[in-house]
Amino acid sequence: MNQQEGLKHASVIDMHAHIVLAETMGAAGDYGPFLGKYPDNTPYFQIGKTYRLNGVKYEGSPFMDVDCRLEKMAESGIDYQVLSPNPLTYFHFIPAQEAIRFCRIHNDAVARLVGNNSQKLGAFAALPMQDPKAASEELKRAVNELNLMGAGFGTDMPLRLHDPAMDIVYETAAELGVPLYIHPSPAGIDGPEGDPVLRHFELDIVAGFTCQETLAIGSLVYGGVLERHENLKICISHGGGAVAMTRYRMAQAARKRPWSPASLRETGNFEAMLKRLWVDTHIGHPKGIELLSETFGADHLVYGTNFAGWDMPDNLDSHALPGFLADNARKLLCRT
Repeated sequence: MNQQEGLKHASVIDMHAHIVLAETMGAAGDYGPFLGKYPDNTPYFQIGKTYRLNGVKYEGSPFMDVDCRLEKMAESGIDYQVLSPNPLTYFHFIPAQEAIRFCRIHNDAVARLVGNNSQKLGAFAALPMQDPKAASEELKRAVNELNLMGAGFGTDMPLRLHDPAMDIVYETAAELGVPLYIHPSPAGIDGPEGDPVLRHFELDIVAGFTCQETLAIGSLVYGGVLERHENLKICISHGGGAVAMTRYRMAQAARKRPWSPASLRETGNFEAMLKRLWVDTHIGHPKGIELLSETFGADHLVYGTNFAGWDMPDNLDSHALPGFLADNARKLLCRT
């Protein structure tokens, strides 16, 4: 059974599930990534010389052990997962050649993993987004040669998401008919440091991700990306950040602010553009599907868990999900 057959028969499809691959350790040279342990046996995950994620167990967990992942998926009622790159290893700010090498190693490794478990797993490719031409070429290779389902990358990179230089990546994804899954990463891992306020209490993750996703959608819509690429499929993590709560202000800006393009000034045009985007439902709100449906449309929602992550619900039970979420995922992933 190939990936598409597994996808076809799945009742629950998880679109928000990250992977950490042993083959990629040290694949970005001095930037890592590196696994290690402190003298008290506490694990850490290191990027470069300064950033360490402490206390998260990758080895022997669903992040790295495929048998453990499949077992936990079965316990949670998840039939199929689409694996995406670990946000700590987007490496969008390191030298391009280092990033290109890392992405090729990552994509080859994840293709082997899902190829051996195709009835349960698919995957998105990692891309070297600091070099859009190289990212476009790697996306073609990943889809056409490795049978990956699209690509996953970060909200923050040297170029803004609406920069015309990014169009080559969007054009490639649209031509291939595959989605792009956009997810934040903590600022300052391998690039410019973020707001110092966010360094306290892990607010860069707890609250900063929501801000990044909201800004990403503003960039994509206000910057005309969706208008320039009518067939482009983009999915944003965590319900699209705070857009469902701020859409009124965002729409008012589209209609009234002097920088807004003419195409968004008519009432309803901004809201229509939001319904071109896809979002996953991993927001932890009991009325999340209802809330997100009003903003993005029920037909553009896909199920997401951040599987095995710190914010995955303690008692994840995916059996009672509405069936349309799996149908939506099939539509998003189907090459058009």
